[in-house]
Amino acid sequence: MSGFFITFEGGEGAGKSTQIARLAERLRARRMDVVTTREPGGSEGAEALRHVLLSGAARSSGDPDLEPILFAAARADHVASLIRPALDAGRTVICDRFHDSTRVYQGLAGVDADLIALLEKLAVGITVPNLTIVLDVPAETGVARARERRGSAGPDRFEADDLAVHQRRRQAFLDLAQREPQRCVVVDGSRGVDDVTKEIAFLVHDRLDGQRLERSSMLGDDSII
Repeated sequence: MSGFFITFEGGEGAGKSTQIARLAERLRARRMDVVTTREPGGSEGAEALRHVLLSGAARSSGDPDLEPILFAAARADHVASLIRPALDAGRTVICDRFHDSTRVYQGLAGVDADLIALLEKLAVGITVPNLTIVLDVPAETGVARARERRGSAGPDRFEADDLAVHQRRRQAFLDLAQREPQRCVVVDGSRGVDDVTKEIAFLVHDRLDGQRLERSSMLGDDSII
């Protein structure tokens, strides 16, 4: 794929939406063609499943495998309808959550790891992110931020879990980033918003410039160096 695929991961209230909006604005200022999207959702078929997943309806079915299967169905449509065509057209795609969230959230819920791996292979295929930014905040901080953000609205299916679950998810994201350091970078999201934005901008520009140099080298073009 000729585009660049960035995903943001982390627990509830980590600040992903804010940082995605800021990064997209910065890249567009560099005249880059940027697509922002989210999961669950991002395409017509996936958005149709979003309410079912966030409302907890899938969880309440009593079948623990139903939730990851629905996530995979939504992701497959998202990839085929929006992400892959955008990347093939050379655009930069920034996605709020992707397959790592399923690994963490449904993995910790006890879903069989082999099933998660199979569903990931079917839904994602070769469309793996070039860069995954894991925004890390203490679970207590994230839960408080999520509560403030939603105001009088009730928590969704994932926000409603108890603090111990949020803490395990945080550690699972950190463990995942440690296992895949070439793709995943952990950013301390508990700092000031501007400081987080600056670090993310540096990381992304560094990766984009590196990709540009690599492509230039492959094409035998030294003019970019």
